[in-house]
Parts: sequence; structure tokens; C-alpha cells
Amino acid sequence: MAKEQYNQNLIRNAKLVPMTNNQDDFGITNNGAIAIDGDQIVWSGKEKDIPEKYKKYNEFNAKGKLITPGLIDCHTHLVFGGNRSNEFNMRLNGKSYQEIAKAGGGIASTMKATRQASFDDLLSSSLVRLDDMIGNGVTTVEIKSGYGLDIETECLMLRVARRLEQLRPIRIKTSFLGSHGIAPEYKDKPDKYIEEVCLPALMKANEEGLVDAVDGFCESVALNVKQLEVVFNLAQKLNLPIKLHAEQLSHSGGVRLATSFRAISIDHLEYANEEDAKLMSHSSSVAVILPGAYYTLNETQKPPIELFRKYRVPMALATDCNPGSSPLTSILLTMNMASTLFKITPLEALSGVTKNAADALSLNNLGQIKPGMIADLAIWNLEHPSEFSYRIGFNALYKRIFGGSL
Repeated sequence: MAKEQYNQNLIRNAKLVPMTNNQDDFGITNNGAIAIDGDQIVWSGKEKDIPEKYKKYNEFNAKGKLITPGLIDCHTHLVFGGNRSNEFNMRLNGKSYQEIAKAGGGIASTMKATRQASFDDLLSSSLVRLDDMIGNGVTTVEIKSGYGLDIETECLMLRVARRLEQLRPIRIKTSFLGSHGIAPEYKDKPDKYIEEVCLPALMKANEEGLVDAVDGFCESVALNVKQLEVVFNLAQKLNLPIKLHAEQLSHSGGVRLATSFRAISIDHLEYANEEDAKLMSHSSSVAVILPGAYYTLNETQKPPIELFRKYRVPMALATDCNPGSSPLTSILLTMNMASTLFKITPLEALSGVTKNAADALSLNNLGQIKPGMIADLAIWNLEHPSEFSYRIGFNALYKRIFGGSL
């Protein structure tokens, strides 16, 4: 991430939304203040209670505006080559998925474009998408590999993700997703793909320091439980946390697999059932809900939100930014989609892009406004946090604060 010269700052005259409790309200602090020393929050509370030692800090008048933690997009495929707008056009002109695939479309087209792209090509196209996310108040983004399905391209995608963090004031967490599918050259020998490509790619990427977590896609069109177990066993040996795309298009047993490895997050989950929700509650896995894919694919099977509530499974939201099923970069629109399509409450939505999103990435120093947290903040031209979900993609960002830098 870009290096800044940090100071001691005191934000005053703010309406704070700290996201520090799990109750039924936002816990808004009117006439609030935040003291920041370097990149850390050292105090927050009512302005009338500011300790004397912080009153000499550099003052910033928030003018009564709403302040939340910086937003976190905890599931993206931000780095990829090409785009699939032509397929979108073909679909709307009556072509079937099979016809599009025969014409070279689908994930194969993204894989081909990504393999052909240079580091600079991937970097420049990814920066455009990342800048849009930053403009939406996002301060942390998770980025996956998974469109190379060969050793070199999987590593290249993760190198690009690491470089993005150096070029912008943003935190990047990477996930190795070599188990996103089976490379076409291995379509008749999927186990060989795991042995000869996926595992060596994970080892190489980890040796280069490119991997923060290991992800997979458990589905009939991707990898099965047995194949993913091999990948996750290696991840465990490398002391890397595990995530999983599971139960998106069918019920495949992905949740049972992921919880057996104590996955930090399990994502999509449209076909998850009550037993899955119970398993997730016991493993402390975060359910990452991805309304962009549901919307784009015009799905009808909704994730079991009521079951996640019943078993107190924490829910996060993310854009799932990708070229095929969710060409979405707005976390603000994602919040509205989640509320409108899935009846997720405004409080659940904001928790899903702050505190719970941080938990989905094992980041225990982000996503809340309280002492000890990193001072990633967003200031908004909004009266109340319910407006995040109420408005349809409206961007009310006034100022974004990254690592305490005003």
C-alpha cells in the first residue's frame, strides 16, 4: 500500500456509526469524535468527553456528517483479462449458454484472455476497477486468482494484486483460486490437473509470498469435494486459511467440507440448507452473500438468510466483481441489492461490509470504530446509515480516510 506521512488527528463534530455491538440498532454516537495517532484509533466517543491529551491533536471538523469504518469488499475476482460484454449481448439476443460456450465464450474466454495478457495489461485494467471501488469508500479489497489455471498465470494474477496495493491507498488480501475449475487441457484428467498444476502453483505462489488464503469452487462444473480436499490439505500444511465458493448452483457438500477445515468464509450459498447453517455456526465461518451474481444470472434460488439468522451465522456482503456472472464494482449498489433481493436489513448490510467482512478475511483490526483499530474510515453525506441500503447505488462519499491519513 502507498506510504503516507501520518500525524495525530482529532475528528470532531461527527455522527459516528462504530459497528461495535451486535444489537438491533446502529449504536449511533451523535456529536462524536475520533482521536487518531498515526494509523490507529486511540479514542472515540462523545465530543464532550474528549480526554485533554487529545485536544492538542490536529483538528478536522466533520460538519455533522456520518462516519463509518472504511468499507471492505471481501470477495472479488478483480484481476482478469478481457471482458464478456459480447456474451451478454448474445444472451439477450436469444443465444443459449451452450451456444455461447461453443463459440468460445464462458470462463474459457476469460482464461484465454488472461493467459494472453501481460503483467502491465492486467495491472492497467485492474486499476480502473479498483479506482471505482476506492471511490465508493472501500479501503480493503480481497482479490482472487483463478483465471489462469496454469502455474505461471495464477502467480501472475497474484503479483498484479500485490502491485495494486503499492500503487493505491488500499489494503489487498489475496486468495489463491487455482481450484476455480479444471483447465481445458486437463478436462479428461481432472485429478492430474490438481497434481500437476494446482498444487505446484499454490506452492510457487506461497513461496513468493503471494497468498493470504486458499479458495476453491465446489460444484459439478468445477471441482468436487474429494479434489478440493487435496488442495485444502496442502493449504493447511502451509498454515494458510481456507475459503470456499459453495452451494451456488446446486447442493454439492461444499459447506461440510469447508467447515471441516474451519474455513474463515463460505461464499454464495444459494443452495445451503439448515444442516449447513448449523455447521457454519459451529465453525465460526462467515457466510459471504453475493447478490451481484444472483442478479446477473437472473437466479431464483435465494440464500437461506433466515437460517443464517436463526443459527447466528455472521453474514458479509461483497461485489464478487468478475467478468462473467457479476461485472459489479459498487459495494454501495451491492448493499441495496442484498436488501431488496434477499431482505437483508440495513444494519445487516452495513455489518456485512465492515465488521463481518473483516472477519471473513481474518482481519481483527478493521471494520469497527474503537481504540486499537486501524483508522480506515469513510465520511458520508447521509443523515442515517439506513440510506446505504435504501438508495440504489447512490454514492454519498464525502471523504475517505486510509490508515489515519487525512
